[in-house]
Amino acid sequence: MNASIGDDDCIIRPRKSRSDPVLGPDALMVLVPQDLEYLVQLHARRGERSHPQGFFRIHEVVTEAGVLSLCGPFTGAPQAVMGLEKIIALGASRLWVLGWCGSLQPFLRVGDLVIPTSAISEEGTSLHYPVPSEARQTDQELNLTLQEALRKKGEIFRMGRVWTTDAPYRETLGKVTSYQDQGVLAVDMEMSALMTVAAYRGVKLAGLLVVSDELFNLTWHAGFNNPVFKTKRELAAQTLLGLLGG
Repeated sequence: MNASIGDDDCIIRPRKSRSDPVLGPDALMVLVPQDLEYLVQLHARRGERSHPQGFFRIHEVVTEAGVLSLCGPFTGAPQAVMGLEKIIALGASRLWVLGWCGSLQPFLRVGDLVIPTSAISEEGTSLHYPVPSEARQTDQELNLTLQEALRKKGEIFRMGRVWTTDAPYRETLGKVTSYQDQGVLAVDMEMSALMTVAAYRGVKLAGLLVVSDELFNLTWHAGFNNPVFKTKRELAAQTLLGLLGG
């Protein structure tokens, strides 16, 4: 029998090689290089083992609670999904994601925190995984854990849907206005694909995004050099690291 286009018998599968580490159930995917460097340096004196994976690294950092897995960096849905597939193959089943996003709503400003609950996909990776769009969500249990951790720190955050795109230079006036009207909180480049693959592979995933720039006035306001942004990035990183036991 000839294989059909929709056949799920994939030729290339994510696998563990002999040199790869065995990961515990929790792993933190750090999308942006600066955040990954910050987290690794927090534990530099305690010891760290780095495992190159071609286009990303797995950093095993030693803490009093044990060995923590920090993985990244990843840019865009295809790279993030390739990383996620590998991390799952190495044993992780609870995935935490740290990233940045652009605000679509006037009540979300640079440095604010967003917990994505679902996503609109305008990236090409999710189409290749047979998952219904309603399954494209983050894990409710992990989200509750993250909410509790932020509340203990006295932090304000927003929860809701995000828009994921492969084309940051095609965030048009019409699209931004339309998604604003639908109540979409922010735009990013990875979350919808990560949610899709997590659903497909049967693992739990939650994310915490820091607003890095604003589009809600239909002009672009970049906040990358804003001191508030740096402070909240570090807070978000420490919060997620704390959930892993760091």
